[in-house]
Amino acid sequence: MQSDGIVPTMYDRALQAVVKAALEPEWEAYFEPNSYGFRPGRSCHDAIWQIKNAIQQKAKFVLDADIAKCFDRINHLALLQKLNIKGKVRRQIKSWLKSGVIDQGVFTATSEGTPQGGVISPLLANIALHGLEEKLKKAAESFDIKYPYGRQRNRRDKRASLTIVRYADDFVVLHEDKTIVQRCRDLIAEWLKGIGLELKPEKTRLTHTLNPECSEDGMAGFDFLGHHIQQYPTGKYRSDRDNQGRILGFDTLITPTKKASKAHQEEIGRLTKKHRSSPQIALIKDLNPVIRGWTSYYSNSDAQTIGELSRQDNLTYLKLRRWAKRRCGNIKDGHKRYWTTIGGNNWVFATREGNANPLRLLTHSEFGSSSTEYVKIKGDKSPFDGDLVYWSSRLGTHPEMPSRKAKLLKQQKGKCTKCGLSFQNWDVLEVDHKIPKALGGKDEYKNLQLLHRHCHDEKTTIDLIEILQKQHSKNFKLLAQQWDRYEWEWVNDVPVILGRNSKRSKGSPSDNGKHIE
Repeated sequence: MQSDGIVPTMYDRALQAVVKAALEPEWEAYFEPNSYGFRPGRSCHDAIWQIKNAIQQKAKFVLDADIAKCFDRINHLALLQKLNIKGKVRRQIKSWLKSGVIDQGVFTATSEGTPQGGVISPLLANIALHGLEEKLKKAAESFDIKYPYGRQRNRRDKRASLTIVRYADDFVVLHEDKTIVQRCRDLIAEWLKGIGLELKPEKTRLTHTLNPECSEDGMAGFDFLGHHIQQYPTGKYRSDRDNQGRILGFDTLITPTKKASKAHQEEIGRLTKKHRSSPQIALIKDLNPVIRGWTSYYSNSDAQTIGELSRQDNLTYLKLRRWAKRRCGNIKDGHKRYWTTIGGNNWVFATREGNANPLRLLTHSEFGSSSTEYVKIKGDKSPFDGDLVYWSSRLGTHPEMPSRKAKLLKQQKGKCTKCGLSFQNWDVLEVDHKIPKALGGKDEYKNLQLLHRHCHDEKTTIDLIEILQKQHSKNFKLLAQQWDRYEWEWVNDVPVILGRNSKRSKGSPSDNGKHIE
C-alpha cells in the first residue's frame, strides 16, 4: 500500500526496482524503434532528430497529440495481459496496481492507472503503449499512397512514408498527405480505447510544417519536448537541398519554444531577486548551473542560428544590470565593481577578490548549438544487447566495459585516433599514452588514447625507437661528463688517463683528447 500522499514507501520502491531490473531487458528487445521516453540510452534529442530527419526533404502534415491522464487511466486488465507473465511477479505487479492511495489520511482505491511516483511506473506505461507504432505502420500498407508519378507504392515504401515518434504519452504522426494523418488520428483514438485511454482534445492539433493555411489553427509548425519545429520559405541560397542537390525552397529550423525561453528567463530573474543582498559569488554559483543546463538541452537545436542564445545573454545582462544598480546606487559604479576584463572580453560578470582564477558567470553563447552534429541512436539498439563498443562510445559508460576505456571511447566518438576507423565489438582495444611515461608523459586522461591492438603495436615500435635514442643520448652525455674529470690523451688509438683534471673549471670546455702516435 502507498502512504503519505501518492509516493510509494521505500520498501515498495526498492522492490519495484528489482522487478523493473528483471522485466526491462526483455521488453527493451521488443519496444518499437521510435519510442524514446523513459528508456535507457535514449533521450529527447533522439526524438527531435528523428522528426527532423522525417521532414528534412519534404514538408509534411503533422498530428501533434497528447494522451489525457495517461498514467492515471491505463486499464489494469489490458496491461496485465500485455505483460504476459505468470506467478509471483504478476501477482506483485497486480497488487501495486490495486494498492490504493492514502492522501491526508483518506484511503482511495485505484481501479485504473499505474502507481504515481513508482520506479516501475514509466516501464509499465511504455508496455501499455507498446504496439501503437506497429498498428499505424500495418494500417499504412492498405492506404492509398502513390508515388509522385501516380503508381501505387509498395508495402515497404508505404510503411516508410509514415513516421510516428513517441516520447512517453506525447507523440507526433507525420505524413505528406493530410487524409492519411486524419485516418491515423481515428485509428489512434480507437486503439487507445482498448487500454482505457483517450486523446486530449485541447493538446491535439493537425498542422503543417511549412504552410499556415494547411493547418487547422492557421499556424505552421508545432511544439514538441520544449522545441519548436517549423519550416520557413527561403531563397535559393539559404534553402535546404534534397539528396540530388535540388533546391527545396524552405529551411527547417528547430528552436526553443517561446514558453521554454520565457520560463528560463523567469528562473534567472527569480535567482537574481533571491540574491539581492547576497555576495556576487553566491549569485554566480546559483546562476551557472541554470545557464549550463538550459544551453546543454538546446545544444542540438538551431538556437544559435536564429540568435536566441545572444538574446538570452542580453536579457540576463539587463537583470544583472538592475541587480548591480540597486546595490551601488548607479550603474557606472556597478559596472566597475562587478564587471571585469578577462582575455579579450571587457564585459565579464566575475568576482574581483584578487583570485588567480576569478569565478565568472557563464554565457549562453559560449556553449553554441547545432542541429546537424547530433548522432541519433540506432532504432534497434538496446543497452542490454551486449554491444559494448557502441554503448560505451555513446554513453561513456557500460557495466561490462572498464570506466577508463568507456570514457575514452566517448571522447574519441568510437574511433581509433591512429587509423581513424570506428571500433567494432570484436576489436581488441588498448589504452596508450600519447607521450610515453619514459619520455615524461603523465598517466592522466589528456595524455591517454584508445587504439586498436595493431595500431598500438605500431605506435609502441616508434615510441621505443625514440626512447632508445633518448637513453643513448643521456648515456653518452654521462660518459662524456665522466671523461671530463680526468686528463687523458690518445696513445695508439687507446685513451690513456694521465690524472685528475684539477685545472679545468666547472662548465668550461675540455681540451683533452689529443691524439699521439
